[in-house]
Amino acid sequence: MTTSPHHEPAQQQRGGRVAAALEEEKEEKARCEWDFRLSTVVSPSTAAGEVSDAIGAIEYDPTDRLLATGGIARKIRIYSLGTLLPESRDSSLTFSDHSTACLLSICTPAKLSSLRWRPDSSGRTVGSGDYDGVVTEYDVERNVAVFERDEHAGRRVWSVDYSVSGDLGASGSDDGTVQLWDSRCANGGRVAVARAGGAVCSVEFDPKGGPWVGAGSADRHAYVYDVRAVSAGPVAALGGHGRAVTYVRFAQGGRRVVTSGTDGSHRLWEWAEGREVRAYRGHVNARSFVGMSVWRGAGLVGAGSESNEVFVYDLRWKEPIWVRGFGPRREEGGAFVGAVNWRQTVSGPGEDALVAGGSDGVLQVFVGRKKTESE
Repeated sequence: MTTSPHHEPAQQQRGGRVAAALEEEKEEKARCEWDFRLSTVVSPSTAAGEVSDAIGAIEYDPTDRLLATGGIARKIRIYSLGTLLPESRDSSLTFSDHSTACLLSICTPAKLSSLRWRPDSSGRTVGSGDYDGVVTEYDVERNVAVFERDEHAGRRVWSVDYSVSGDLGASGSDDGTVQLWDSRCANGGRVAVARAGGAVCSVEFDPKGGPWVGAGSADRHAYVYDVRAVSAGPVAALGGHGRAVTYVRFAQGGRRVVTSGTDGSHRLWEWAEGREVRAYRGHVNARSFVGMSVWRGAGLVGAGSESNEVFVYDLRWKEPIWVRGFGPRREEGGAFVGAVNWRQTVSGPGEDALVAGGSDGVLQVFVGRKKTESE
């Protein structure tokens, strides 16, 4: 049967709507590939009597045995992952407080904004950046400070990181600099200094071992530097955020980075080309550090929110694929999620763990798995 030209536009429109509906259905299916559940909740002790127990940093140690947290309470808490993660997928939700769940704690002289385990220490040394502008390394077995570096003139250190080998360290500060030092030297001899147009909120070395270090700045830009030629300036300057860039995380082989800003967006970049690939929105972030972590093996982004929720984004889509309330939704001045971190070494095929910490001191552990085709 021949179709008259008069009917072709209507048929084309219907065909377009069907194609769009099929594409939407396909995209929605892809966004539901993961099944997450809350596994463990660790809360502040009611007898602690602390003014604030806000969690601002969460870090897994390189041996995948320990978890460290830090924040306003002037202490580093060390947990055994074995006590935080469920024994099996059928394990029930567990509740505890920090005093019973914590393996050990280290008192620090100042509030902490950043933690990072030294990758060459076999889970023995954790580095910290504090509000007094000092980088300190602690031996967790002896519960003592073993290294201290004060090169930011008393300005708050927002972020600390180490190269994959552990040879180089980096810190970003309110003084607008990224300080790189040789961690093998007893005095932490300075290697180079990179300068941004505002406070440096985040630093991260390429986790694949490339010669790159990323930095996020209050000047609304993210930068990538070649550690072999820092004085030459950044090899990439990524401008797209409307406000401060609070996190920079490498993703997918080191040639892409994910940035987060207080404009309420995460952004994926092909940094060598200076090209923004995609912007992700849904969480709330206007003034606080809410945490952002990339699970590189799965292409997922975990983030906190000033709405007191945890968000997960798939790098393929701009909208969140999963949202979980951390407690009552935040009113003005209320609680928010301030730190998140993915476990990069998963316990089995398709499994993961995402740990999040709140401004109220609550630590929550989420475990998940990739759904099978039949689900």
